[in-house]
Amino acid sequence: MYAPGRLRENLRGSLAPVRDVSPETGRRPAAVLLPLVDGPEPSIVFTKRTDDLPRHPGEISFPGGMRHDEDEDLLTTALRETEEELGLSRQAVDVLGMLEPLQTFTTGYTIAPFVGALAVDPVFTANPGEIAEVLEFPVSRLLDAEQPRSWDKDGRTWWGYVCELDGHTIWGATGRILHEFLELLRKEMA
Repeated sequence: MYAPGRLRENLRGSLAPVRDVSPETGRRPAAVLLPLVDGPEPSIVFTKRTDDLPRHPGEISFPGGMRHDEDEDLLTTALRETEEELGLSRQAVDVLGMLEPLQTFTTGYTIAPFVGALAVDPVFTANPGEIAEVLEFPVSRLLDAEQPRSWDKDGRTWWGYVCELDGHTIWGATGRILHEFLELLRKEMA
C-alpha cells in the first residue's frame, strides 16, 4: 500500500495542523489518539475497554479521555491518556496532525482526535484497570469492513459507520473518527 515513511509524510500534508480546541458551552473537552503503525501494511491500534468501567464499558475505542486541569492542551491529554492506557511513551508517537473535532451525541463531549504514527511492532503494556485488550487492524481490512449502518438505542435511531472485525464492533464516536481518517486515506490512494 505505502512504503514506510511515505504515508507519514502524505498525512502530514493532509491532516489539519495541531491546535487546541475550545468546546462549546456545556460540553466537556476530551482528546484521543489514533495510533497508526507505519509499516509496509499500515495498521491502526484500538483498545477494548474493560467491562467494569463506568463510561463505555467493553467498547472499542482509541486511547484517550477527558482533559485534566494540569494538561497544557488537548494534545497533552491525548498523549497522557495513551501513556496511561497503553504504556506507550509520548516520545514514541510522531504526531502528524489532527482530524476535525466532533461532538458526542449522548455524553456531551467535544473530542479532539489526533493522529500519531508509531514505529513497526510497538510494545504496549495495557493498563488492566482500563484496557481489556489491545487490538491492531490493518488499514486494508478496515477499508474493506467499513459499512454505513443505522441502529436503535435508547429509543432513538442512530446512523454512522461501523466496522466489524474478528468479533469486535467499532462504532459510535470511534467509528466516526475512523471514518474521517479512512476517507482521508481513500483520497490519498485515489
